[in-house]
This record gives sequence, structure tokens and C-alpha cells, in this order.
Amino acid sequence: MPSEVALLESRTLRTDHLGRVDVLEKVKALQLLPDGLHVTTEGVAQYFVVHKEAVHSLVRRHREELTSNGMTTLGGDELRIDDVVKMTTSSEAPNDTPESYPQGRSHLRVFTRRAVLNIAMLLRDSEVARCVRTYLLDTEELPRTVVASDPRYDGLDLRVTNLEGSMAQIGPALQELGPVLRRMSVRLESMDHRLESMDHRMAAMDHRLETMDHRMDTMDRRLEAVDHRVESMDRRLESVDRRLDTTNRVVGAMSVRLTDLSEDVADIRRRLPHPPHPGRKRRR
Repeated sequence: MPSEVALLESRTLRTDHLGRVDVLEKVKALQLLPDGLHVTTEGVAQYFVVHKEAVHSLVRRHREELTSNGMTTLGGDELRIDDVVKMTTSSEAPNDTPESYPQGRSHLRVFTRRAVLNIAMLLRDSEVARCVRTYLLDTEELPRTVVASDPRYDGLDLRVTNLEGSMAQIGPALQELGPVLRRMSVRLESMDHRLESMDHRMAAMDHRLETMDHRMDTMDRRLEAVDHRVESMDRRLESVDRRLDTTNRVVGAMSVRLTDLSEDVADIRRRLPHPPHPGRKRRR
């Protein structure tokens, strides 16, 4: 069984134990960010009950090791995500002066559970870190003793170790997947906005088409009324034509009769004897 001092001094031993991130929650509740994956520097300091400068100092000395185990710095567009907006401020760390409101940041360092466990195996002046290391070494030794004494568990230790190594890789994989999911979320939100705008435009177009349909219906009704009026006028003109034809026939008949009457009067005048001339009677 490795000693606590060997764990503090050997990176290889620390790497062998990094799969046991469940030890953190068994020792003390770890305050995670809303994404459920990361902890801020203030959260790490609060967990180990140390000043955040102790965490900064540890990061400066073991930056490469912590980075390989999930420590990262967010900045730019990543700080606009809702999960990051809800992140705690520096007032959460012990011994800090409380602030009345969150302060804006240009960058933010966060840690995965694996990186926090890595800090627990590096931090010397923290009772919580000592408890984590003790619990980690004790729980590591018990299964190995049981396996060594019972032949039924041959190879089980190797399988558990491989499983722990695989679980240790999930954190960095999720960390790499996070920005991709965030970009996809932003694109989906943009697409939703575009679809919503398109829906509004389609609704406006539908309203315009309905208005046009109503106008066309009104126009059709007006044209039908005009057609009825034209048909009525056609019927009236036909009636007038018939009356004019009848009048023309009556006038023609009257003309014929008047002509006949004129001829009869002329014939009667020819047949009547001429009256005697008044001068002739006086001579006699």
C-alpha cells in the first residue's frame, strides 16, 4: 500500500488513483456548477477550506498535470452560456471580502472532478485533502486484499482498474464535447428564431391572401350584379325592339290605308259632275 507521502510526491501513483472521483463526495459535498461537471477556483478553495491563493499557487506549480486531468480556462463566447452566467463569484471563497453583486469576468478557470481529486493528492495544508487521500488509500487497499485471498476474483482487479481508467477518460471527453454541444445549441436557437420569423411571415402572407380572397369574392359579386343588370338591359332592349317593330308595322299599315284613302278620294272627285259656272247662268 503506498503511503500518503508517496502519493504527494509521485505523479505516477496519483495517476493510478485518479479514477476514484467518487471519493470526493464520500468525504464532503462538492459544489458543482449548473452544468454538473465543473467547479470554479472558489469552489475548490471552499471544498478544501483553504484560501483561493493556495489553489492558484498549486496551479502554477502543476499546471500541466492539472490541465491534462480536466482543468481549463473559459473565455469569450463560452462565458455567455447560461451555465457560466450562473457561476459563483469570488465572494464564495473563505476569508474573502463579500461582494454585493457578481462581478464580470473576461475568463474563468474551472476544474473537473478528476482535476479536484488531483488537487486533493497535491494539497498538503488541508485537512479535507488529507481525509481524501486517507480514504482513497484505505478503500484502494481493501478490495485488493479481498481479491488476493479469493481465487474466484482472479482478474477482477485488472478489470476494475481498466474500468476506472475508462471512467477517468469520460470527463475530458465530456469537456471536449461541451463546446460542440454549446455551438449546436446556439445554431439550433438561431434556427428556431429563423423558423419563428418564417412562421410570422407565412402568417402575414396567409392574412394577405385571405384579404385578397375576400376582395376577389366582393369583385365576383359585383361582376355578377353587373351581369344581371346587363341581362336585364338586354331584355328591355329586346322589348323595345319588339315594340318598335310593332309600331313600324302599324305605321306601315296606316300609310297603306292613307294611300288607299287618298286614291279613293281622288277617284270620287273624278266621278262627281262639275258644278255649273255662275257666269253662264246669268247669260241665259
